Amino acid sequence: MPRLDRRHFIAATVATTATWTVASPAAWAAPAARSRTPDPYESTARAAAMNWLRLPTGWQDAPFLANGRLGAQLYKGGTANTLKLMLSHTEVQDHRGQWRGGIGYSRLPIGYFTLTLAGDITAVDWTLDPYDAELRGTVTTTRGSLHLSALVHNDTSTLLVSTRPSQAEEAAAWTFQWLPAATTRTSGKPPEYTPNPDPKVTTGQVQQPLLAGGGWTTAWRERRAGTSRLLAAHVAYAASGDVAKTTDAARAQVDRALTTDLDDQVARHRRWWHGFHHRSFFSVPDKRLQAFYVNQLYKLAAATRAGGPTISEWGPWFPEIGNSWTAVWWNLNVQIGMAPIHGSNHPELDSVTSTFAKYEKNLPTSVPAAYRDGESYALGHPSDWQLRAGDTYDVGAPGSNHVSDNFGNLTWAMHNVWQAYTHSLDTSILRDTLFPILTNAITFYAHFLHEGPDGKLHLPPTRSPEYANAADCTYDLSLIRWGARTLLQTARILRTNHPKEPLWRDIAARLTPYAEDPKAGVMIGKDVPLADSHRHHSHLLWLYPLRERVWDRAADRDVMARSMAHWVSMQQLWHGYSYATASSMYAVMNEPEKALDFLTFFTDLKVVADCAMTANTMYREGKNFALESPLAAAQSMLDMAVQSHDGVLKVFPSVSKRWPDASFASLRAQGAFLVDADRAGGVPRWIRVHSEAGAPLTLEHGLRGELSVRDDRGRPLSWRETAPGRITIRLPRGATAVIAPKGSSASGPRDVPSLGNRPGWGLP
Repeated sequence: MPRLDRRHFIAATVATTATWTVASPAAWAAPAARSRTPDPYESTARAAAMNWLRLPTGWQDAPFLANGRLGAQLYKGGTANTLKLMLSHTEVQDHRGQWRGGIGYSRLPIGYFTLTLAGDITAVDWTLDPYDAELRGTVTTTRGSLHLSALVHNDTSTLLVSTRPSQAEEAAAWTFQWLPAATTRTSGKPPEYTPNPDPKVTTGQVQQPLLAGGGWTTAWRERRAGTSRLLAAHVAYAASGDVAKTTDAARAQVDRALTTDLDDQVARHRRWWHGFHHRSFFSVPDKRLQAFYVNQLYKLAAATRAGGPTISEWGPWFPEIGNSWTAVWWNLNVQIGMAPIHGSNHPELDSVTSTFAKYEKNLPTSVPAAYRDGESYALGHPSDWQLRAGDTYDVGAPGSNHVSDNFGNLTWAMHNVWQAYTHSLDTSILRDTLFPILTNAITFYAHFLHEGPDGKLHLPPTRSPEYANAADCTYDLSLIRWGARTLLQTARILRTNHPKEPLWRDIAARLTPYAEDPKAGVMIGKDVPLADSHRHHSHLLWLYPLRERVWDRAADRDVMARSMAHWVSMQQLWHGYSYATASSMYAVMNEPEKALDFLTFFTDLKVVADCAMTANTMYREGKNFALESPLAAAQSMLDMAVQSHDGVLKVFPSVSKRWPDASFASLRAQGAFLVDADRAGGVPRWIRVHSEAGAPLTLEHGLRGELSVRDDRGRPLSWRETAPGRITIRLPRGATAVIAPKGSSASGPRDVPSLGNRPGWGLP
């Protein structure tokens, strides 16, 4: 790519670059210049910016930066005149497989930078702008002030921080403090555990070796221009080999950052993030929730990328307090946290599919030795980002003296991969990843299915996650049933004959029904009712997200309503994701008011069971940092706007009457459809559907009056009404349908009017 000078770059691409501080090449001063024409994608993203007028004290309320690997958070230092910039990295972990994943493959702390000022800090004014993925603002002290800008560069994983001090704060500079390379997890920590050795520290670098080989280097350097400073820092990690190689890599990246034109670096970083925010759009009248949604997408893109590590409980950020969840949790956390990437049209974040494609080879290690037949897979948790749960750990066996709640982890994760396929219709996802892995996941379960006196297939005791052991456990049965049916469907799609197809048909036909209570609905398992408050919705997977029963079928409604009402009647021990999931469940049950109630209860910072959303849209359970709950709440919003299941695409299926207006663009639905729509006064105004794959389109539209169905050039399309409010349209691959009341037309997305001021996020 040819280098562009400053004048050419600003003139040619105003929408994606910045106005720089001419006096100092070591600092950038302003956000990217706004587009000359109104751009709702940009305006809604910038409006979601979090602001700090109070000094944050830790991960719970601090601004956060990352690029899927390197992470940083800025908050109060150890003294009144310091700031702390915590540094962490998704790949930096131990790899002593003799212990279970949370210890042996534990994420490890790296260290932090301290900015020491001449005066005590008296005020801050910071903005975290998700559109540019940058932190900007000022620090005021008893002696002067300092302007700072910071980003984690999208392409290079390098931290860049510029500071421009007033005269009295000219000496403000960064120092680095390494943290011990030892797990912070105490649960299950063996007495023989030994921390890794102290690092080798020299000027501008910390070289950290690991006892098992490999290690990492943190390198940094400052460049000065007048009184301004530009800090560049990079972390390079290797799981094996000579740690000195990481030193060379880290130093080279820092040198490159400080010798490459800063304007070009910042512009390149912003181009990726601006493109990210233009992939889809969603506007609602509750601007606090709208900003929340934007920041969850920003958080996801900061936390993970396809081809990189999938989300751990902390993402790329290291919590000083509340740091016992040191790895990747697969019994709910990844599955619900990664759910929004599909509907929001961000397949570039799908690290779940890419992780299983790359590290399938590690799945047999979670299978008990007696069942390692080359055809059985399982997934223990916690694991590392390479799906290793520890060399000495396996998930156990149903009905044995080693029963865990890990049996369903892998099959549930395959549902995420299935969603990647249904939203893209990319058959390579089925062929290369889902089909071989799900086949072996169901094969493992099949070892334990047995025929009962009733002629049905039954399962010996397993564990419903975090609740109780039960024979014919609903959690496992729902995943087995979904898995067998999905394998049969996949074989048809791929037009392949598989020797295990008779097994899958038998499971689909004869797997025992779920145990039910006449009043309370579906139970935990045989003879095990849901008798107490339970934060985990494991026994309701069949309702959501597996959608085995659907509200459109009248025969399904009674058991759905009874089961849901019973779970919701006991909320004492619920955590954040319980409310987010309840919101999604009510959305698919045509209960929009309840869906919004549960969503806003959670996002309005209510403290329940010592758990709460935090001011920066993170989430804490007690003192622990957990990423998945707010991300799941973003999926709740998507479920209100678009639903697609069983070949039916529903637009605005569960939007509350409290949101009379709503607008979205390029939300992705099953069938590889991209959907735009607008709603005003409580009624849809128009819908636009683009087909990427030419799949059959059945649309539940909610429009009133006689319809006009045309392509994007205004030409009539062939369509027919199949039920009140439901039509089918012939839409070839690459074609677009615009559906509107006759005599009206469609436009573009809009930022809908606010229905009242609500406080923003951050510490305003």
